[in-house]
Amino acid sequence: MAQDFSLKLWGVRGSTPTPGASTLRYGGETSCMELCAGGSLVLIDCGSGARNFGRDLHAFPPRPFDLLFTHTHLDHICGLPFFTPAYDGRFEISAWAGHFASEGGLADIICRIMSPPIFPVAAKSLKAVTFRNFKAGADIPRDDDLVIRTVKLNHPGGACGYRFELKGKSICIITDHEHGDKKIDEGVRRFVEGADVMIYDAMYTDEEYKQFVGWGHSTWQKAVELALDANVKTPVLFHHDPRRDDDALDEIGEAARARHPGTLVASEGMVLSP
Repeated sequence: MAQDFSLKLWGVRGSTPTPGASTLRYGGETSCMELCAGGSLVLIDCGSGARNFGRDLHAFPPRPFDLLFTHTHLDHICGLPFFTPAYDGRFEISAWAGHFASEGGLADIICRIMSPPIFPVAAKSLKAVTFRNFKAGADIPRDDDLVIRTVKLNHPGGACGYRFELKGKSICIITDHEHGDKKIDEGVRRFVEGADVMIYDAMYTDEEYKQFVGWGHSTWQKAVELALDANVKTPVLFHHDPRRDDDALDEIGEAARARHPGTLVASEGMVLSP
C-alpha cells in the first residue's frame, strides 16, 4: 500500500476505455482512484481501472473499505462486475452515491447493468457490497480521523465531488463537472479552496468545448483558472477525452504548466501525496 495519505490513480480516461499504442504513457482505463489515509482505504469510482486494482488488493488480507461513486455513468461503474473483492464475502465494501433523489438508486443501477441480456452474473453475487445513498453536500460518516466532505456537481443525471482531509492536508476530486452554472461553480470554488491536490475534469479544450456544451464536462483551461483562483497547490487534469493520445496530453500539460507550474496530467499508476 501507499503512504499514510495518498491517492493512486488506476484509471484516468473518460467515456470509454482506450487501449492501444497511442495511450500507453497516460493509460486507457476509465475512472478509478485508491485513497490511503492512515490505516483506512477508500476507492473512488469503479471504472475499468478497478479490475487491476481488485487483482492487486486480493494480495493483501481482506479488509473493510468504502467505495464512493462520483456518479453512475457507465465509464465510472463498468469495472464493478470485474472487481473480484466485491464477490468475496471476507471483504466489507460500503458503496456510496450522493446524486440520487431517492433511496435505492445506486443498487437499482448496478442491478440493471448486472442482469440478462447485458451481463450473465447478477448483482446479488456481489457478496461484499452494501449499497448506501446520501445527499451531495453532506459529510460521509466515519469512525476514524479521515474527513470526507461532498459537493454537488453539474453533470447530466447528477454527480458528486469529494474532499478528503487528514491532519491538515486535503485532496479534492471534481469529476464529472461542467462549468457554467454560477451557483454550482461558486460552491465548487469554495469547496476546493486551499486544497493541496485537486483532481479536475479536463475533458476538453476551450475551443473543443463549444461543440459539447451541455455534455457535462469542463476544460483544462478552467481547471487551471479554478486552481489559481482557489489557491490550489496541485491541479491534476483528469478524465481525458478518448480521442486524446499521449502526445496531445503532453502538449496540454506543457500549456497548463505555463499558467500554473504545479499542474500535473493524470496518468495510470500516478501516486499523489499532499
